[in-house]
Amino acid sequence: MHILVTNDDGVTAPGLLALAQAMRSLSDVKVSILAPDRNWSGSGHVKTLERPLRVRDLTLADGSAAFTSDGAPSDCVALALLGFFEEKIDLVVSGINPMHNLGHDVTYSGTVTAAMEAVIWDTPGIAFSLGSLDNHLGALDYTAAAEIARRVVSTVREHRFPPGMLLNVNIPYLPIEQIKGIRITRQGLRVYRDRLDKRIDPRGKPYYWIGGDSPTGTPEEGTDVGAVASGYVSITPIQLDLTMYSAIPTLGDWDWKS
Repeated sequence: MHILVTNDDGVTAPGLLALAQAMRSLSDVKVSILAPDRNWSGSGHVKTLERPLRVRDLTLADGSAAFTSDGAPSDCVALALLGFFEEKIDLVVSGINPMHNLGHDVTYSGTVTAAMEAVIWDTPGIAFSLGSLDNHLGALDYTAAAEIARRVVSTVREHRFPPGMLLNVNIPYLPIEQIKGIRITRQGLRVYRDRLDKRIDPRGKPYYWIGGDSPTGTPEEGTDVGAVASGYVSITPIQLDLTMYSAIPTLGDWDWKS
């Protein structure tokens, strides 16, 4: 199996290195790394079309080889799946993101949309995110999250991955022995507290900063938010078909002035 490791935090992020090392611990696996050369957090699903993409090689902190691109996370996945690597990619894993990607976060997250890009090219994708706290001091410990990623990919290898699906995996920031288990979940309700801050620059012109408090969520049973809040790993299967099928009959009854 040939696994591509990518992320949205940049190729030198410690979460990516932890994920790559976890993938290398699996048997009969080749691991390739192609990730952005800078942080693209919150970038969403980006496709670069109006300029060329550059790729260069580098060595990570553990001495392993990697490639980095000036494109977005989804660009990195597209490059890999469209032929940058001669050997076919069988699985794309993205992360480990230092913060959760729950509920509606999946539309903003470069971590998750990298896995979405894999699905577009008919390749399984898994996004891994760790639920560290905003006020965490010092380096994050990715040990438990890397072990969960290893277990998830090991399980996926034993089964047929349904086409058109990606997995969004959220891991509580706990020691491995305190994680209660794994739950298969649906997307929960993410509550955003954004606010617009209007400021004036030194030339007297206004500019705007979108800020606010960190998002929260409604810890409803059966959701990703609820599972992580209870100390479980959340695995949410996601498809790219966003059609609201229940609305089709209603809209079909409207007079569209045709």
